[in-house]
Amino acid sequence: MNLWKPTLLGSFVLIAIYLFVSAPPPLETAIGHGISGRTVEVKRMFDTVDGINSATRTLYTKRIVGAGLKSGMKFGEDWAEPGVDKGPLPALFLRLVAAELEARPPRLGLYLGSDEPINKSNLFNVLQAETFAAVKADRAPHFATIEGIGQVGLYPDYASAAACVSCHNDHPDSPKTDWKLGDVMGATTWTFPDSEVGSDVYLAVVEALYHSIETSYQAYLAKVSGFQNPPLIGPLWPEPGLTVLPSSAVFMAEVRRLSAESVLDNLVLLEKTSQ
Repeated sequence: MNLWKPTLLGSFVLIAIYLFVSAPPPLETAIGHGISGRTVEVKRMFDTVDGINSATRTLYTKRIVGAGLKSGMKFGEDWAEPGVDKGPLPALFLRLVAAELEARPPRLGLYLGSDEPINKSNLFNVLQAETFAAVKADRAPHFATIEGIGQVGLYPDYASAAACVSCHNDHPDSPKTDWKLGDVMGATTWTFPDSEVGSDVYLAVVEALYHSIETSYQAYLAKVSGFQNPPLIGPLWPEPGLTVLPSSAVFMAEVRRLSAESVLDNLVLLEKTSQ
């Protein structure tokens, strides 16, 4: 008798609650019983968190930055400076998320690296560059074990929006000025010290990422509240002629909706391989 199906069905129901309600319970509580005591390959965990991050980056890039620019909002590298009425660019929003993750257990690392970055601190080292060369060649994730770091997963970061292309091509510090839509500009890079984790750590990592995204967006809203002419905060998204921003609850509901497929797909594989 196949026993994993009832457990998986329960996980589907509970993860749906977690992903779509405005005030979800902790992820460990929502789905922990279905995979309790399992061991998870870090590659699988990387797949899950990268799916969440990718959905968030796309949402922020297109519906906050892209649409916000059309409605008159501004975004830039100096967004955090006092008196500057701007928001963070997509790469800087990811840096906020990464900083929040670094301050939370467990020990998941996140950064955006490249072989041609605007900021030299994002330049891959020799070992990372070798793995990134494979990422660019087949446009697929690649993994490595690096001494002193542990497990490293590199996922292709594409030029997915016109704003990304123009920003990099026009930046005075950019070493490359002929980026095109669809180019692999770099790699979203995840690090973790161990090759396997228990299900409790796996679930804690996923929840930590959601919380880090939410806290980062709230930091942007906090900055916006001090603008000379702050946009309205509520249920609407920016569009031409409408200078508004979604509330944290609205933004995170959309993050959870867009990332649900990735989370669910990886839970299915986790359930199956654990039986």
